Amino acid sequence: QVQLVESGGGLVQAGGSLRLSCTASGRSFRDRAMGWFRQAPGEEREFVAAISWNGNIRNYADSVKGRFTISRDNAKSTVYLQMTSLKPEDTAVYYCSASSLIASMSRSAYDSWGQGTQVTVSS
Repeated sequence: QVQLVESGGGLVQAGGSLRLSCTASGRSFRDRAMGWFRQAPGEEREFVAAISWNGNIRNYADSVKGRFTISRDNAKSTVYLQMTSLKPEDTAVYYCSASSLIASMSRSAYDSWGQGTQVTVSS
C-alpha cells in the first residue's frame, strides 16, 4: 500500500476555487492510478475524479465535469484536484486514493486512502 496525505481544503464562497493536493509515500506512486472521492454528511462516499499512472486517462463524475481537473506530478509523488466554479453542493470531505486498476470510478478498486480534507462552499 501507499500512504497518502491530503491538503488544501478550506472554506470558500460559491463560485470560488480551491486546489487540493495529495502527497504519497511508501510503495511506488508512479505506477498507481489515483482517485479523488468525497463524502458529505449522511451520504455515501462518491467518486469525483481519477487519473491513470501516466496521466493519459482521466475520468470525472458528471457533477464535476468542466469544473474540476485532476492532474499528477510523478516526480513529486503528488496528485492534484483543481476545483473551480464551486457550488454549495460540493461541500464534503475529500479523500485521495490509490489503485492498481486504471483510472477506475469504482470505490472498491482503491486500496489506499488518505485521511481526508474538508471543503466547505458557502452560498
